[in-house]
Amino acid sequence: MTGALTDDLIATLDILASAATGLRDPWWIFGGAAMALAGLDESHVPDVDIMASPRDARALIDVLHGRVVQDPGEGLFRSEVFGQILTTPVPLDVMAKMDVRAGGDWTPVAFHSRMPIDIGGAVVFVPTVAEQIAICRLFGRPKDLERAMRLEALIR
Repeated sequence: MTGALTDDLIATLDILASAATGLRDPWWIFGGAAMALAGLDESHVPDVDIMASPRDARALIDVLHGRVVQDPGEGLFRSEVFGQILTTPVPLDVMAKMDVRAGGDWTPVAFHSRMPIDIGGAVVFVPTVAEQIAICRLFGRPKDLERAMRLEALIR
């Protein structure tokens, strides 16, 4: 089911899966990495986006020697916790209680489905393709709408 994954992305997912075993709440990979894991041929995944609870986001950032970044909440997205981890081959962006500005209002970004993906014994979690499509449409940027159309082709 996974698309073409680079060695660096596979190594990063292995590190993430290992570090996430101590998390207490559900967590997800989303964005380009999740789309590649769902089977979309993403030629370049510049980072891995992770959504977790605030407690688990902070724990993951800490265990992987990342840093919490103050989120100004002035752009398209805002997050109660936002951290960057640059100690993995592909950087990780960790978020908790994320909102997207949709039509001028802030709308919570929440996942309801949780699909396990086994990458050589390392298990990570992504939303279903249908939920990834809905999130792309919610984000609404041209690149997200294009990704939604490409994801729709996977389930036809």
